Amino acid sequence: MDEYITLTIGKQKNIALIAHDGKKKDLMDWCDWNKKLLQKHFLCGTGTTAKMITDRTGLPVRGYNSGPLGGDQQIGSKIIEGAIDMVVFFPDPLCAQPHDPDVKALLRIANVYDIPIATNKASADFMITSFLMDEEYGHEVMNFQQSVQKRSESL
Repeated sequence: MDEYITLTIGKQKNIALIAHDGKKKDLMDWCDWNKKLLQKHFLCGTGTTAKMITDRTGLPVRGYNSGPLGGDQQIGSKIIEGAIDMVVFFPDPLCAQPHDPDVKALLRIANVYDIPIATNKASADFMITSFLMDEEYGHEVMNFQQSVQKRSESL
């Protein structure tokens, strides 16, 4: 069994949109500016952010729970299921967040599953304007079945 497997991100991306309260306006401005590109893809996000983006831009954004109420964990779960291909997350680096452990868990799971994640406007701009946005993309992730098998045999 191979140590890594290749997963494919399709041409139409499943993009999660998340922002802390102090950065929601920035994310809405970014979505409005990139509306033409974003409308080609499936969008989801944490509750308040999703509603605000839809209200401002008209883009359909499926809302999960608010971040402090488990929305970040829901997004992480969707990454694990293969239902989210990339994340645009504008955190507020100057304000403490009560759900900071959830945010760290989301960032960790995005890295475990090799999911592109932009955490500011510049990285989001580079990511969304990449030629890969209109292509399928194969990325390698750990073969979790093999990992579980090895762990169960060694314990």
